[in-house]
Amino acid sequence: QVQLVESGGGLVQPGGSHRLSCAASGVTSNIRAMGWYRQAPGEQRELVAVVRPGGSTNYADSVKGRFTISRDNAENTVHLHMNSLKPEDTAVYYCTVLSDSGIEWGRGIQVTVSS
Repeated sequence: QVQLVESGGGLVQPGGSHRLSCAASGVTSNIRAMGWYRQAPGEQRELVAVVRPGGSTNYADSVKGRFTISRDNAENTVHLHMNSLKPEDTAVYYCTVLSDSGIEWGRGIQVTVSS
């Protein structure tokens, strides 16, 4: 099983930049894809970005060109670099991994974009 711990949440001004990090521990040798989802109040959880073992990535249309996902396989960490943040990016962000054991989720971390 894999345990995930997110860090880096907080309050950010519109137009600003921020970085989320997620550290994986436990049985990390079987990790395949790593990614981030988010859930805004009253909304469904949605995929933000995913990075696969070979480095290929996918992004939600709403964050393309603004967010970048990166992965450090040696450290079993995944980062979400967020630029040009908008109030509609406000949400709880969840780290997730797909491994041979299935899908694991972090507890989530709040990002609020507001002046």
